[in-house]
Amino acid sequence: MISIYEKSNRLIKTVLVTCMCALMFVGLFNNALLAEAKGTDSLSYWTDTAPAKTELTSYMAQITNKNSAGYIPVEDRIAVFDLDGTLWCETDPVYFDHELLVYRVFNDPTYKDKATDFEKAVAAKVVEFAKTGVYPEELSNEHGQAIASAFSGMTVDEFLQYVNNFRNTPADGYTGMLKGDSYYRPMAQIIDYLQQNDFTVYIVSGTDRLILRGLVDGKLPVPPRQIIGSDETIVATNQNGEDGLTYQMKDTDSLVLGGNFIIKNLKMNKVTVIAQEIGQQPVLSFGNSSGDYSMAEYVTTNNKYPSQAYMLCCDDTVRENGKLSSAEKMYKKCADEGWVPISMKNDWTTIYGPGVERR
Repeated sequence: MISIYEKSNRLIKTVLVTCMCALMFVGLFNNALLAEAKGTDSLSYWTDTAPAKTELTSYMAQITNKNSAGYIPVEDRIAVFDLDGTLWCETDPVYFDHELLVYRVFNDPTYKDKATDFEKAVAAKVVEFAKTGVYPEELSNEHGQAIASAFSGMTVDEFLQYVNNFRNTPADGYTGMLKGDSYYRPMAQIIDYLQQNDFTVYIVSGTDRLILRGLVDGKLPVPPRQIIGSDETIVATNQNGEDGLTYQMKDTDSLVLGGNFIIKNLKMNKVTVIAQEIGQQPVLSFGNSSGDYSMAEYVTTNNKYPSQAYMLCCDDTVRENGKLSSAEKMYKKCADEGWVPISMKNDWTTIYGPGVERR
């Protein structure tokens, strides 16, 4: 006959085993959910206390969890990034594509004697911008047209090679770094982190699309088909001004730059081109300036999925040519709009990697 004491012990053991099994199940279930968000440990260039890192990893845990109300299907995980000042140095001392024009017009021995007065005038404005930090309003479109005309007649492959050669020259504002290596290491990790979690990443920039492709190739893991920039005309070598609706490409044709500027991909133009080329609303946006405000607004407004916009703040004046007044304005804009600020000074353990110093 079993005593009351033995019955109590058996009951207690049964309850304990049941509780332990339940706890183990809950633990395994939670671990399985957390495992759906991958690559958090790959963000090694981010400080442990970086608010932007915390925001993004929390977001990722939510949208990759199939049992979460905020789950985003893989086909709808789209992120858009600006380039200059977001993924790449824009203070060397100016944008890469602007430096390219100055070199072409004033220093390229194969072209400088052929440069037009217009191209020289625009390149001079770029030099003045580098000295003063003041960007003339008209320079955006003028620069686009000057790039188009200065490289007119060059084949697409020749132009990409030209860009590649130029990116292999030393960065003017830094020691220990080439122009083609002046991308932000922590932001490259963000791209990798997103791709590990099945995001499709696009670069949407004001830089010429072909220049972008030549600059980014082999440096950031974004294929040419996912690079969107400002555009210039491309024609066939034998087209000779004939409309593309009547001219038929021949087997003797190559594709060459047509010499005409089409559009500067900044501000509202970024939203338009996203709608045209991507065809759906992204859920993440990364930018650094007023040229990215419209893109951030588009991503975070009336989105059927959880969405976020991140903005880099150029507050590092030691490792980077930061500008505190601009950083303060961006912090305020983020607070007003509910966007997530990224501090280059406080959130990153490095910017360009070891051995690089600002001049």
